[in-house]
Amino acid sequence: MLYDGALKFCNIAIKAIEEKNIQGAHNAIIRVQDIIQEFQTTLNREYEISETFDFMYDYIIRRLIEANATKNKEILEEVKGLIKEFRDAWKEAMKAAKTKPVDNEEKVSE
Repeated sequence: MLYDGALKFCNIAIKAIEEKNIQGAHNAIIRVQDIIQEFQTTLNREYEISETFDFMYDYIIRRLIEANATKNKEILEEVKGLIKEFRDAWKEAMKAAKTKPVDNEEKVSE
């Protein structure tokens, strides 16, 4: 849901830039940034993959800062694409986790 929220605020920011609503764009970009920072701070550092996520979240935050400073909607489109990729990957991971076969130890205890 947070990824969907980040995408929603990206869209709001893009529309605000198109409408020359500087404050509205700023507010929406900050909301996206807050969501991405939440993802970054809650990473489970016990897993190697978290380093990759940390790097990508850091990149997205830097791009959001640049988009906010320049009110550049092309940067926001790039960020939106990255967020969609993250969201879609998590959706697939959740589907895979739900369909994971029960291992033999769990079957014996039933």
